[in-house]
Amino acid sequence: MSSSDRALINAFREISNMADKINLPKTIVDRANLLFKQVHDGKNLKGRSNDAISSASLYIACRQEGVPRTFKEICAVSKISKKEIGRCFKLILKALETQVDLITTGDFMSRFCSNLGLPTFAQKAATHIARKAVDLDIVPGRSPISVAAAAIYMASQASDDKRTQKDIGDIAGVADVTIRQSYKLMYPHAKELFPDDFKFTTPIELLPPL
Repeated sequence: MSSSDRALINAFREISNMADKINLPKTIVDRANLLFKQVHDGKNLKGRSNDAISSASLYIACRQEGVPRTFKEICAVSKISKKEIGRCFKLILKALETQVDLITTGDFMSRFCSNLGLPTFAQKAATHIARKAVDLDIVPGRSPISVAAAAIYMASQASDDKRTQKDIGDIAGVADVTIRQSYKLMYPHAKELFPDDFKFTTPIELLPPL
């Protein structure tokens, strides 16, 4: 077997193993395999490890198939650092002249909320808060993941099911300070952000200012 074929087989095995660990469907594995093969055949990313290319290919495949995962989630099942996956991600997009849809806050909301054990009404409120914050341009330049995390924090603090910034940060893969920065921008507009039918346990004026 040529070293090229061996590299492909090893990469496909690695992609499949990573996908299994986070329950990704075969369609995503197939797309990630195809991306890896295109990069490999084109010899576009010389000097980058195959593991890094495999991880980045899986990340891109998730986005293209409409079930995005965060860099942290891919990093958790990979041997590669978040930074290196991010670097390879950019290089692959450039090399293949492909693109991925922009991520929105809604892409992560249900998974983050269910991992935090939040009830449906809190998830609905958080989704509404995040969408409104983006529509009103309250959080310019903030990443969708940090906006989603800050919206979950705001909705949970107003309900019975309170979660700390650390709890949410651990699930979302962002630092507490990142959540705080988005929350700080959203807090002065809290009245406009909540859905009209939200049942407050903690009124807006008693929400933590930070």
